[in-house]
Amino acid sequence: MIIKNALVYKEDEGFIKEDIYIRDDKIVEDSQIGDQDQVLDGEGLYAIPGLTDIHFHGCVGYDFVDGTHQALENIALYQASNGVTTICPTGMTLPEEELESLYRNASTYESKVGAILCGVHMEGPFISSGKKGAQNEKYIHKPDLNFYYKLQKASGNLIKILTIAPEEEGALEIISQLKDEVVISIAHTEADYDTTMEAFRRGASHVTHLYNAMPPFTHRAPGVIGAAFDTPGIYVELITDGVHIHPSAVRVAFELFGEDRIILISDSMMAAGMPDGDYTLGGQSVKVTGNKAVLSDGTLAGSVTNLMECMKNCVLMMGIPLEQAVKCATVNPAKSIGIYDSYGSITPGKIANIVLLDQDLNIKSVILKGRKLVPGTKQRQVASHHALC
Repeated sequence: MIIKNALVYKEDEGFIKEDIYIRDDKIVEDSQIGDQDQVLDGEGLYAIPGLTDIHFHGCVGYDFVDGTHQALENIALYQASNGVTTICPTGMTLPEEELESLYRNASTYESKVGAILCGVHMEGPFISSGKKGAQNEKYIHKPDLNFYYKLQKASGNLIKILTIAPEEEGALEIISQLKDEVVISIAHTEADYDTTMEAFRRGASHVTHLYNAMPPFTHRAPGVIGAAFDTPGIYVELITDGVHIHPSAVRVAFELFGEDRIILISDSMMAAGMPDGDYTLGGQSVKVTGNKAVLSDGTLAGSVTNLMECMKNCVLMMGIPLEQAVKCATVNPAKSIGIYDSYGSITPGKIANIVLLDQDLNIKSVILKGRKLVPGTKQRQVASHHALC
């Protein structure tokens, strides 16, 4: 396939008008393309890498914690149709046996349709009850190395991110022990500045949904946000659904951390892509009205917005330049979970996951592993996630 005349996103150059060459499932140099290849006209369109969502729970009536291949397949199909071509779905705070089962389910899933499963995000149960958010307090567990290893073994080593509240007993020791094995993210925490700085010194390198489920930044108590700002190289996640964070706070975050350290996430739950109504998240009842999902007590319960819409919001509602928003939804998340050698940019040698957008940022085409997706079909992949990620 050749994509002609598109405005192609380049990580260090912005958008450049050029052609993209694809052979089989890879982006290649023009010398590797023959005369009879399919041509796709990209005139007037943006070509960006397929997005990577490293923090979301579900969509279209399914949740990662359903623990079934059917759930993962339907999630993957929806995500790919919305330009999210690599996924790292997220767990919840649940009983140990349920967590073991759902991670084992992920280990045996093969990415034959839709978005490619490249890992899982273990959000809970090693969190603070004071900042539990929509997590179930009943199943919060103190940080436990054996517990983590049991789940990582069940997942087939798919756990790429481990969230943890560093103030909890044993957390700092676990961070020191696991820093070279998994991305450690500070999350659902009441930690102060000094405790968070110690967590970063010990090897934590990530902050889950910045601003949410953590102490606010103040001039005398800068907390997690101030510690992350003061520590070079820390990635911070932002939910830009227009509900979780005010647009001004999004702009502030971009000024503080810059486009190289921010990762856009959706944090979507099963109601994404569904009508208003009653749903669940981690076994708890959720009411969805418009673009807002809440527990019975009014606590925000994830989002109902996919990552592509979050990226669009970032640009159209929040005033972030398109080049920066694209980087934060493609390059940075791929780098953060260690898949940038194959995904996250339009570079020869990488998997050909590409999204074509019009000038209003509406999706015109999705290329998944070198093939153009046809709406309503189940596009098959060539290999499983074990071979790709």
